Amino acid sequence: TPGTTVWTMTADERMTNPAGLIQGGFLAAMADSAMGASAVTAVEGRRVSVVNTEMTVSLLRAVRPGQRLTCTARVLKAGKVVLFVEAHIVDADGRAVARAHSSYLARTRAE
Repeated sequence: TPGTTVWTMTADERMTNPAGLIQGGFLAAMADSAMGASAVTAVEGRRVSVVNTEMTVSLLRAVRPGQRLTCTARVLKAGKVVLFVEAHIVDADGRAVARAHSSYLARTRAE
């Protein structure tokens, strides 16, 4: 669906902090990647590159290595230059792990 992407991955020990939990930065990167991909698919009629201008991430639950995560990102509003996007990350049981909101700037790519 244009403007929506779903990413899944199993978090592993490479993504942990010293306490053995998955780093918040990894969850932010997962959300950013999914939201950026959603932004690119929402712009119709032109090929664009997008850049994140700001992002807010709320970490809602600790994630342990081995947990399967699903990030669903969708564009809330797609303007010609600015796109507003949100992402929700859940664990395999459907429990909310993180939420993110971001704005992206879109630039037409040279062919």
